[in-house]
Amino acid sequence: MEWRVFLTVFGTIFVAELGDKTQLATLLFAADEGINKWLVFAAASLALVAASALGVLVGTGISQYIGERMLHTLAGVGFIAIGIWTLFR
Repeated sequence: MEWRVFLTVFGTIFVAELGDKTQLATLLFAADEGINKWLVFAAASLALVAASALGVLVGTGISQYIGERMLHTLAGVGFIAIGIWTLFR
């Protein structure tokens, strides 16, 4: 197993997910006294796994047509554009 890749991906995704909308939504569902906490955990975990699987599949497909460097550039420009849009919205 490539531990360096594993730890890099894990650390990046973990830090990116802290305090985001997904975590806050999960927190709100878990705060409801009438809801089973393990059910909230299972549903939130499955949703993150499904979203990650989609990202891996799309990334694999796109990489067949676009080089890695160009993909990194497009992702960076996309993040900057979303940040600017968020600031001015």
